[in-house]
Amino acid sequence: MKLKILVGTMTSTADYVARAIQMDCADIVEDIEVVMMDGQDPSVFDEDALYLICTSTYGSGDVPDNARALYESLDAQPKFPGNVKYGVIALGDRTYMQTFCFGGQKFDERLQGLGAQRIGEVWCHDASAGTMPEELGTAWCREWLAEAIPVMQKQAADA
Repeated sequence: MKLKILVGTMTSTADYVARAIQMDCADIVEDIEVVMMDGQDPSVFDEDALYLICTSTYGSGDVPDNARALYESLDAQPKFPGNVKYGVIALGDRTYMQTFCFGGQKFDERLQGLGAQRIGEVWCHDASAGTMPEELGTAWCREWLAEAIPVMQKQAADA
């Protein structure tokens, strides 16, 4: 099984989280690929993989600039990725309560609207809490993978 982490970031924090997961979870998933969302379109979901959206929130609750093309293309060129299974790590700052973690939540809503299946809950990290998103993100991902891997194995067995 492959884990494909799609990264949306402005300040590299989401990339740091993704790279930490890539290193820390290699004992659970042998093939982990980190892909920046820059220039991506819905074909990024064509691979037979488990997907993890790891994105920050920017501006007034927007997806980061490097994720905008992918996010908008999911609406403009919908592919109805019913076989896509994914999870979401949303990074935000609770001091901006009105838009806290909206980047990840927007991707989640769009993917679900196209028929993709989220596994588990969206994990939100609060930058104002003073905790390290890399540490907490990898801990969350290990728990999430324990839930996601059986779902992927069942999908493969049913295929």
